[in-house]
Amino acid sequence: MKRRILISTFMAVWAVLHGMACTNFIVGKKASADGSVFVSYSADSYGMFGYLCHYPAAVHQLGDVRPIHDWDTGKYLGEIKEVPRTYNVIGNMNEFQVTIGETTFTGREELIDTTGIMDYGSLIYVALQRSRTAREAIQVMTDLVAEYGYYSSGESFSIADPNEAWIMEMIGKGPGVRGAVWVAVRVPDDCIAAHANQARIRQFPLDDKENCLYSADVISFAREKGYFVGKKNTEFSFADAYCPLDFGGRRYCEARVWSFYNMFVDGMDRYLPYINGSSDEAMPLYLRPDRKLSVADLQQAMRDHYEGTPLDITQDLGAGAWQMPYRPSPLSFKADGKEYFNERPISTQQSAFVFVAQMRNTMHSPMGGVLWFGTDDANMAVFTPVYCCVDEVPECYSDKIADGVTFSWKSSFWVFNWVSNMVYMRYSQMIGDLRQRQCLLEDSFLKSQADIERRASELYAQSPDEARKYLTGYSIACAQQTLNEWKKLGEFLIVRYNDMVVKKLNPDGTFARTPENQGAPVERPGYPETFNRRVAEETGERYLMK
Repeated sequence: MKRRILISTFMAVWAVLHGMACTNFIVGKKASADGSVFVSYSADSYGMFGYLCHYPAAVHQLGDVRPIHDWDTGKYLGEIKEVPRTYNVIGNMNEFQVTIGETTFTGREELIDTTGIMDYGSLIYVALQRSRTAREAIQVMTDLVAEYGYYSSGESFSIADPNEAWIMEMIGKGPGVRGAVWVAVRVPDDCIAAHANQARIRQFPLDDKENCLYSADVISFAREKGYFVGKKNTEFSFADAYCPLDFGGRRYCEARVWSFYNMFVDGMDRYLPYINGSSDEAMPLYLRPDRKLSVADLQQAMRDHYEGTPLDITQDLGAGAWQMPYRPSPLSFKADGKEYFNERPISTQQSAFVFVAQMRNTMHSPMGGVLWFGTDDANMAVFTPVYCCVDEVPECYSDKIADGVTFSWKSSFWVFNWVSNMVYMRYSQMIGDLRQRQCLLEDSFLKSQADIERRASELYAQSPDEARKYLTGYSIACAQQTLNEWKKLGEFLIVRYNDMVVKKLNPDGTFARTPENQGAPVERPGYPETFNRRVAEETGERYLMK
């Protein structure tokens, strides 16, 4: 009984911290416009502080150990043996361009082992420090949970390098049972894939080690537990056995995967009944896109709120007067004894940080790997380039100057959230000003990329260390430039939209003034007509002019 209470408490804490959190997109190298492998990630935990982590390369002595703290709570879980050498890690990418992202799917609660040492976050960052390829990362992660136990609930991982990308799904075996069951499937080079808090690997090949890896007991354990009773092992579905689909899994989670596919693959309307719960025809694990995707495509995909689809949340009453594409948590609410839900789009306000990882096998690793990184949610963020060789965190992306309850004007997380919280409630009025600055910055970084990497290559031929210093300086400068511009944007917004009016602008973007050098008369647009009509319908003749 005590153990059951402990598990229930663990799950309650997990729900508060995560909700239906995190989204990953994957693009194979033949599905990208420039031969890159892409992985995108949105860290959507409620109350999380967004920063760029760094683990320097290091040499360790025999007998050295590493303490493991739960990535979400900071709780000490135990220690593991160190390896002789670890690699430089910046964010979720290491010096060899190996990148790992994740989304939590929870799965069967009875399989959570609170006695394990390796939580999902520690698995990611330890594996990045010990792996030169995606396959090696899979081996490291699965060996760690086998030796030390798995502390977290069900997890989907995106694991990629410049040559290939994988989805690995993992879940524990229950309290006190060491290890985990798992399966990893390689995404074909010409395909895209996604996962978003719902297990997605169903049937998988049992005899194709080049493209599919799995734990020896992934099927037998499911049979033992009664999760799978099929006659043939080839009928086994990891997702159905370990994370049975419910309405929340469809609408909160699979809907995000559908929206990503819908942007780049024709005919996705056939899966809307699956999202709505009226069909069980599940979406494939991966699909071939109708065109090749760029860095900018991934950045824009991460900003999606289902606009222009049947799931669009910008047109109903919940969007308010100015079509806000956000909803406050929790995801469900009750009214008059009935339970309702809010859509959970790809971009959501509780994101702490986001990235689009770009990995290329056509360059030396120092400039081949770029972590396009931003704080706050992708819709409001600016993706700045952070090269995988960087060995110094930009101050504005650091956790040394602020945290989740300490504001700082030097912190990108807090400056971006300051601006976002101004924009939320008057979204359609203000988002254009934000988008203009966002596009100018991101376009400038993308246009400069070839020249920056050409110069880095020249330096690399002379001295790899000089190339590293150059790219570190450039990454820091881009982050700081963006912070400075966002401060100016916030100042501009508070002046232009102060007290629910709108100040006029000159063609050059400066504030209009009268001949006497006073501020020009303000515009008072009031609510949009569509919203005024709703007010009139709801209030009847209360506000009718007599």
